[in-house]
Amino acid sequence: MQTSIFVGGGGADYSEPQELLLKYGNRHGLVAGATGTGKTVTLQVLAEGFSDAGVPVILSDIKGDVSGMAVAGSPENKLHGPFTERAQKIGFDAFRYDTFPVIFWDLFGEQGHPVRTTLAEMGPLLLSRLMGLSDAQEGVLNIAFRVSDEEGLPLLDLKDLQALLTWVGQNSADLSLRYGNVGVSSVGAIQRALLVLENQGGAHFFGEPSLALEDLMRVTPEGRGYVNILAADRLINSPRLYATFLLWLLSELFETLPEVGDVDKPKLVFFFDEAHLLFEDAPKALVDKVEQVARLIRSKGVGVYFITQNPDDVPEDILGQLGNRFQHALRAFTARDQKALSRAAETYRPNPRFDTVEAIRDVGVGEAVTSMLQNKGVPGVVERTLVRPPATQLGPCDAATRRAVIAGSPVAGKYDTAIDRQSAHEILAARAAAAAKEAEDAEAKSAAEAAAEEAEAERAREFKAARRYSGGATSAQSRRAREPEGFGDALASAVMKELTGTTGRRIVRGILGGLFKGR
Repeated sequence: MQTSIFVGGGGADYSEPQELLLKYGNRHGLVAGATGTGKTVTLQVLAEGFSDAGVPVILSDIKGDVSGMAVAGSPENKLHGPFTERAQKIGFDAFRYDTFPVIFWDLFGEQGHPVRTTLAEMGPLLLSRLMGLSDAQEGVLNIAFRVSDEEGLPLLDLKDLQALLTWVGQNSADLSLRYGNVGVSSVGAIQRALLVLENQGGAHFFGEPSLALEDLMRVTPEGRGYVNILAADRLINSPRLYATFLLWLLSELFETLPEVGDVDKPKLVFFFDEAHLLFEDAPKALVDKVEQVARLIRSKGVGVYFITQNPDDVPEDILGQLGNRFQHALRAFTARDQKALSRAAETYRPNPRFDTVEAIRDVGVGEAVTSMLQNKGVPGVVERTLVRPPATQLGPCDAATRRAVIAGSPVAGKYDTAIDRQSAHEILAARAAAAAKEAEDAEAKSAAEAAAEEAEAERAREFKAARRYSGGATSAQSRRAREPEGFGDALASAVMKELTGTTGRRIVRGILGGLFKGR
C-alpha cells in the first residue's frame, strides 16, 4: 500500500527522496512563491500524488493551466528532454506520462458542471462577508434569516432574499419591537449589495440543485481519487465571491463530514489558490472562523493547502498549523521584502548545510525549499528540493477535451438544469396576491353596499315626494265637484279665480306678511 507521495529530490546532489507522508497529509500545507517560480507545477505534482493514492482532490484553476491534468503529458513536448533529465537526476525511475480522472466545475456553468448552494446553507455570516456589509446591516440580515425560519420562508436564491427584505422593510416597526432596530436604510443598503452580487454572477451560484459533497469525494473503480477542478479564471474577477465560495465549501466539509481521527491517508485534500483573497479586509470574526475550521477539520480527514505568493498573506495563527511547506523563490528587492523573507525562513527547522534565507531567495524555477512532517508529526529539516516533473500536460487542455470530459463525467446531467421550487419569493408573492384579492373583494362589496344604500335612499325620497304632491283629485274633491254649487260656493269660486292671477298672488303675499307681522 502506498504510504507517501514522492515530491522530488533533495540533498547536496538532489538524490535524496523528499516525500510527503500520507498519514500526515491532513495536517495541511503551504505552497508559496513569487509569480513564475513553479507553484503551479508543485500543485499539479501534489494533486497527482494524492489522486494516485486514492485521495480525491479539490483545486481552483485561476489561469486555466491546471485543466491540463485531464491530458497526459507528451514526449513531443519541448520540455520532455528537461523533464527526463530531471527525473534521472532525482532518481525518479517511475516517471511516466499519464492522464488523471478529472471533474470540471464552474459557478457559471460554462466550463464545467454548475455549482450551486442555497442562501440558507451559506448563512448570514458568510453572506455578510460576501456583500461587505456593516455591523448594522449584518444585524438586519440576521433578523431576516430569523424571520425566514419563523415564518416558514425558505431562502434558496437571491430573489427570495430580495422579497423577504422588502417584507422586512414594510414591517420594520413591528420587527424592531421584537428583535431590535430594523432600519429601512439598512434594508436598502443590503438590497443594493444584492444587486451588485447579482451582477457579479451570484444569481448563478445561489439556487438548486445544491452541490452534493459526496460528488467531490469520488474514487474511480481502479481506486484513484477524482481531481475536482473549479474553473476560476472568470470567477477571480469577483475576488470576494471567489473567496467566500471556497470558504463556504470548506465550512460545509467541516460541518458535514464525520470525525475519523488519525487515518492512513486523507479523505479529501483541498487546495486553496490565491489564499490571500480569503483574508483581505476580512473581519476578525471571519478570520477566527477560518482558524477554527483549519484547526479542527483535519480530524475529519481533510487536508487544506494554501497557495499564495508570500507566507505573510496567511495569518500567523493559521500559518502555524501548516505542517507541510513548499516554498519557492521570494523576491527581496525592498526592505519590506527582506523582512518578509526573514520571517518566512524563521518558520523552518534549520539545515546546517545552507542558510535558509539565502536558499529561499536563490532557488531556481522548479526548485523549492521544503519541509514535510516526519514520524510523530515532527517538522522535517528544511531542504532544497528539485520538484519532480508532472505526469500530466503543462498548460490548459483544449475546448474539445474539456467538453468530452464533462460529457463523460460521473455527474453528467445532474446539475445542468436549475430547479426553482416554492420558496420565500413565491410564498410572499402568493400572500401579496391573496391580500390584494381580499382587498379588491372588500372594495367591491363596500361599493355594492353603498349602491344599495343609495338606491334605498332614493326610493325613500321618491316616496316622501309622492306624499306631498299627487297629480289626481282626492275622493272628497271628486264628490264636491259632482255636487251642485250654492251661492256661497259660487262666490268662493269666483274669488279663487281672481286670486290665481298676478295681482291675487301679490295680495296673498301681502296678507300673509301682514298676518306674520301681526304675530
